[in-house]
Amino acid sequence: MAQIPPETLRKAPWKPVLETGEEDVPTALAPPALPPHIASSGTLDRLAETARDYARAAVSENTLRAYAGDWARFARWCRLRGADPLPPSAELVGLYIADLASPRGRFPALSVSSIERHLSGLAWGYAQRGARLDRGDRHIASVLAGIRRRHARPPAQKEAILPEDLRDMLATLPHDLRGLRDRAILLVGFAGGLRRSEIVSLDLGRDDTPDSGGWVEILDEGVLIRLRGKTGWREVEVARGANEQTCPVTALTRWLHYARIDFGPLFVAVSRNGLQATPDRLSDKHVARLVKTCVREAGLRPDLPEADRVRLFSGHSLRAGLASSAEVDERFVQKQLGHASAEMTRRYQRRRDRFRVNLTKAAGL
Repeated sequence: MAQIPPETLRKAPWKPVLETGEEDVPTALAPPALPPHIASSGTLDRLAETARDYARAAVSENTLRAYAGDWARFARWCRLRGADPLPPSAELVGLYIADLASPRGRFPALSVSSIERHLSGLAWGYAQRGARLDRGDRHIASVLAGIRRRHARPPAQKEAILPEDLRDMLATLPHDLRGLRDRAILLVGFAGGLRRSEIVSLDLGRDDTPDSGGWVEILDEGVLIRLRGKTGWREVEVARGANEQTCPVTALTRWLHYARIDFGPLFVAVSRNGLQATPDRLSDKHVARLVKTCVREAGLRPDLPEADRVRLFSGHSLRAGLASSAEVDERFVQKQLGHASAEMTRRYQRRRDRFRVNLTKAAGL
């Protein structure tokens, strides 16, 4: 694999910070050092380190990991065909996305959205190497337009977890410390319409940890969540429920009490013996595993084979469940989920009355 000339790195707005074998996969963002014509000093060096910290926080770890994987896959594809990913070649990238859209043996073709994500990863990867990929070049844009025209399909949606499903899932949880935690995760995630990454990013108080994505405030009427989501900071209100067994506020306060959490991450791992909470924040993968495990043990969708049943549900099913079951004005659901448009909220509503507004009759027909 070709090496990047030192002069290219000096000119680059970003540079690779980690090399992993021959793939040269950057896994974090870091600005270059001070320009060569500026003398180094303690103050400037500290500012450069501060800038590096801010740059690393510009993109989420999950996005960085996905982009690094996109670049590694492209570099491997180039190597197997005797090509080099550097310098950028729109013709080569056009051939690559055409290959991604074509089934190969036991490997199915990627969806249009996945191919677009791979393109974003390649643009990112080239930017880290001081180069620029022109996605508007006809060799890329025309191929992508053809892929969209031929293969685009409505996005596959996960099944919504409805209130009756959630009650069945809660019944499968044990009445120990792990059960208290997982019950709180499911109920707060459902009632708050939260993404799985948002659930596990919460702290009990403001500024408790550097990696916090928000914090909670427990009030008499419910829980106020201040959250840094995809669209910026927002407030989410989770009110108390009518039934104590399914009240998210009761479940959360019980978990905090028995886990003796008064500072730091809201949802943490439990020790092997199950008797005490650890300081370690859960990953968002725990929420996905929890949902799938409870779905399987609760026997949801018994008309399907077990593998298909589990595949239908994910952490996003909690979010879709609130949107589908809350009998309130649509704008309140939109606010709770943090959507910028009502159209996005409607995509989450699996059982809404689509013909409640009859424009045919309204037009006089």
